[in-house]
Amino acid sequence: MTGSRIGEAFKRLKPAGRMAFMPFITAGDPSLDATADLIRALAETGVDLIEVGFPYSDPIADGPVIQASYTRALARGCTAEKLFATVGRLTAEPGGDKLPPLVAMCAMAIVHRLGAERFLRQARAAGFSGLIVPDLPGDAPGDLARQAAAEGIDLIPLIAPTTSRERARRILANAQGFLYCISSAGTTGVRDALPPELRAQLSWLRTETPLPLAVGFGISRPEQIVELRGLADGAIVGSALVRLLESASDREWSAVLGEVRRLSERLCASAHAV
Repeated sequence: MTGSRIGEAFKRLKPAGRMAFMPFITAGDPSLDATADLIRALAETGVDLIEVGFPYSDPIADGPVIQASYTRALARGCTAEKLFATVGRLTAEPGGDKLPPLVAMCAMAIVHRLGAERFLRQARAAGFSGLIVPDLPGDAPGDLARQAAAEGIDLIPLIAPTTSRERARRILANAQGFLYCISSAGTTGVRDALPPELRAQLSWLRTETPLPLAVGFGISRPEQIVELRGLADGAIVGSALVRLLESASDREWSAVLGEVRRLSERLCASAHAV
């Protein structure tokens, strides 16, 4: 098990048989100040990690809910450097070092635009502990894995249901932090049920690596998290939370934030139940 903040978050839960809960939010939707509010609020509900999406104009694996949130954030002027500045101020606040580990979800084009070394340096200074690059081949991460390790940032790979076992083993050879296990082929979004083949994939991965297994894409309800008990070490929920922000510009922010809190509390309670 990794000795990073991410590894420690999973390690604390393991003896009690609890799963980690990691919500996803889009940076800059409805604003960067709101993003700081969301991170604080989610931390207060007891989440174990927080995934922060960097808005990007071209969908990679994002369903319509998250892509729409990216569009809103970009229209309001969100950039990687503004995001780093906002998160840096947040983590520098009193108690900011006690926030859950933050994981950046970012397209390679954004990393490339800033330059990998500069991006990683700014990410680490802002307080990010992990990085997911969905369009980076997990079995051939190149220099980015080395550069991330030098900054103390875990480069976290994705493994899809369609990933062959041969390729999965190559991905595991470079993996850090945890494995992001995609629950089903396709894009992110709310789904009615978890696919049956997920159980077999998670059981096999468990025999191949000591790294935590976290499942995302299509996880939206407490009962789906309960289904993962004994199979996965963590659950990731994005679209169900991001959807609550769609009407943020037309409503009192405190009301929207309250809805996010209540959903996060329910999902977190399901992950932490034994």
